[in-house]
Amino acid sequence: MTRFPIITILALVASLAAATPCGAAELVREFSGERSTETTEFEVRAPWLIDWWVNSDYPEGMGIEVGLIDARRGTHEGRVMEIRSPGNGVRLMEEGGVFRFKIDATLARWKIKVQQLTRAEAELYTPRGEEPAEDRF
Repeated sequence: MTRFPIITILALVASLAAATPCGAAELVREFSGERSTETTEFEVRAPWLIDWWVNSDYPEGMGIEVGLIDARRGTHEGRVMEIRSPGNGVRLMEEGGVFRFKIDATLARWKIKVQQLTRAEAELYTPRGEEPAEDRF
């Protein structure tokens, strides 16, 4: 087994720290599961980001839909995503509040991270494509 000199290890740690942006998105809450559920409440200020990942052992039969619920009023605020195959993505949200997710999942493993952004971080976000108008918040 080769031993690295301590200076090499310190240099590696310093370079990794320099590559991590200051003020990176703050993790507010993380949810994961394999079935339909409603998550616990979380509170965020605008802007914030939904970072999601979905996988399945049966991709031809899987599906997942995630809705955003206003936790104080109990009202459905809109659909975050609906997909029928494994994948991942992010969605920038421009309205703060107290929310929870309503997840309808079939044969899917999922993970959702809620990340608080600064306005400067949100300005760096560039969506891959436009969503249908009826899905916008």
